[in-house]
Amino acid sequence: MTDFEDAWQAWRDTRETRLRGPRGWLAITAIHWLTDTPERYADVPGAWSGTATAATVTLDAGEALTVAGRLLATGTHDLGPVDEEGVRVEFGVAVADVADRDGRTIVRPRHPDSPTLQTYRGTPCYAPDPAWALPGHFTAYDVPRGEAIGEVTFTHDGAEHRLVAWDDDEGGLWILFRDATSGVTTYPANRQLVVDPPAPDGTVTLDLNRAYNMPCAYTDFATCPLPPPENTLPFPVEAGERIPAFS
Repeated sequence: MTDFEDAWQAWRDTRETRLRGPRGWLAITAIHWLTDTPERYADVPGAWSGTATAATVTLDAGEALTVAGRLLATGTHDLGPVDEEGVRVEFGVAVADVADRDGRTIVRPRHPDSPTLQTYRGTPCYAPDPAWALPGHFTAYDVPRGEAIGEVTFTHDGAEHRLVAWDDDEGGLWILFRDATSGVTTYPANRQLVVDPPAPDGTVTLDLNRAYNMPCAYTDFATCPLPPPENTLPFPVEAGERIPAFS
């Protein structure tokens, strides 16, 4: 294998290991949207209610949760305020995320024996090809447009294309896109790509071999953003991850 193929394979191995983890996206068993009426769920201890920014859980005798090393036992406990990242509660070998989604609080349990994880058979990929590592140029917006910070321009088959980009919180760029493979060989809604930080002159590399699926490709219990219309490429990007396989 070439150095390029070795690096791609290492990326794929790390990605697959994370997907198969006992607390990953495939381990999710439900997404519970909390209301002001306490409700019990089969996959997480307690009776849960919530507001736009917080959750309340009442635990009966014999029930317990752990939050950041702190044991919550019998009684009523307030969790919050929560943001999109939220807080994680642990119980036995399972966990649940308590987080904000568009002004509502959710509880999303993850179990290592979830049916989705048990039936997952892997994510096929297109063979890595250096030709899909495309040079591009990033131009920042003078004023951010919503959460988008700029655009990446690149050329494919003699035509110029543009993709709106967001900050990936680590200095690089995060891009959501669709293309002519979407709904055919790749997940219909979109794929994502993380791009290394632009050089001082704006130069970037779009390595589409590392285009990968959003969580929504693996579970119905994820809330994923969609790309803007201008991030639909008119040609097939036959690189990166394809539709996941389940038995």
